[in-house]
Amino acid sequence: MTREHLFDFIQKQKTAFIASVDEDGFPNIKAMFTPRKIKGNCFYFSTNTSSMRTEQYIDNPKASIYFYHRGRFRYEGIMLVGTMEVLQDPEIKKEIWQTGDTLYYPGGVTDPDYCVLKFTALRGRQYYDLKKESFDMDNID
Repeated sequence: MTREHLFDFIQKQKTAFIASVDEDGFPNIKAMFTPRKIKGNCFYFSTNTSSMRTEQYIDNPKASIYFYHRGRFRYEGIMLVGTMEVLQDPEIKKEIWQTGDTLYYPGGVTDPDYCVLKFTALRGRQYYDLKKESFDMDNID
């Protein structure tokens, strides 16, 4: 696994699956749009402040994100494990804001129901061509 392949693969996907941990310790998974920004080991998503998932990340920041591509003959999946922070910082909210977001946040970039999820990846696992590889984010080139 190379860092270049990881980020290239993720940016080509249309859907990300994010996982949180509920109050009973069970995983909860949700489909999301892919990250709006990737910087280093950090992935930034937009979401609703009022969402159940946001509350779960505040209570327990342990998280996972998963991306996959199902081709006609090949399947590739990459899972990343790390922590998720809920950000209300106006600068990052402006930075990842996109035209059309008012569909979800009618009040615009300052809508109180708009926040940013910042996922920091620690390690991952890739599946491709019947092969599996685990990796630490700090050890991939």
